[in-house]
Amino acid sequence: MENHTRISEFILVGFKSHAGSQVLLSVLFSTMYIVTVVGNICMILIIRMDPNLHTPMYFFLENLSILDICYSSVITPRAAMAFLLGRRSISYAGCASQMFFFSLFGTTEAFFLAVMAYDRFTAICNPLLYQVIVSRRLCVLMVLGSYLSGCINCTIQTGFTFSLSFCGHREINHFFCEVAAVIHTSCSNTLVNELVMLAVCGPIIVGTALVVFVSYGYITITIIQMPSAESRHKAFSTCSSHMVTICLFFGTVFFMYAQPGAASSPSKSNIISIFYTVVIPMLNPFIYTLRNREVKGALKKQLKRKGFFKHLS
Repeated sequence: MENHTRISEFILVGFKSHAGSQVLLSVLFSTMYIVTVVGNICMILIIRMDPNLHTPMYFFLENLSILDICYSSVITPRAAMAFLLGRRSISYAGCASQMFFFSLFGTTEAFFLAVMAYDRFTAICNPLLYQVIVSRRLCVLMVLGSYLSGCINCTIQTGFTFSLSFCGHREINHFFCEVAAVIHTSCSNTLVNELVMLAVCGPIIVGTALVVFVSYGYITITIIQMPSAESRHKAFSTCSSHMVTICLFFGTVFFMYAQPGAASSPSKSNIISIFYTVVIPMLNPFIYTLRNREVKGALKKQLKRKGFFKHLS
């Protein structure tokens, strides 16, 4: 009979390289995490302190910043410490918890991007009815709905994954407990899990991406029809920066979860997963805020109020 002894911990292999590279990875991950937290906290404070930014668009941006802090905190600090100290073990319960919260925040982020795209679509393509359609109540419901969708997905993914048997092969070929990598270590038949991952994650990724790209398609058509060249330039400048993040997020996530055989070769996913777990949460505050005149104006106003840069007009 096969040995089905229940294991108590996993070993996160991460990136196989010499000690010097591991230290460099630790510094890199730590730096990106600090930038992520500081950038998103600054965004939250700017929105909270300026009444002019108390609009649906910035309500979503504030919630996106909170989500990105949580999303990055699930993975990055622990990975940085593991690279530095070489402690790659993670308990069975710790691995399940990390997978649960990673799936929760990752799924919620996909829905957030769809919600924000719909908000911009309504504001640009139907401006006269924007205040009526995108009410405060609808904003709260869309945020709660995004988290609820995340809860459903992470419960399914974590429940199905840890219902598998793990028979002594403890090495996870990843730097965190990612669903496909954990499934790959199981000694059970994982076909059902792979089908469930494709059946659940596929529609979520494709559905949210469809909302995003259709919304921005209509936005692009509306912008082209604007009579003012300055208005077109401003709108295109903002939308193009948003699309960079959106394409990066959905492109990497689709590659990881929404294609057949996504769980069969987790080794190729290590570098790709850095983008949506570490890089994108760091970039979001800069892409969504520093290219925004209203936010930069609010930041200057707060700095002047605190006594900084008094020479600013």
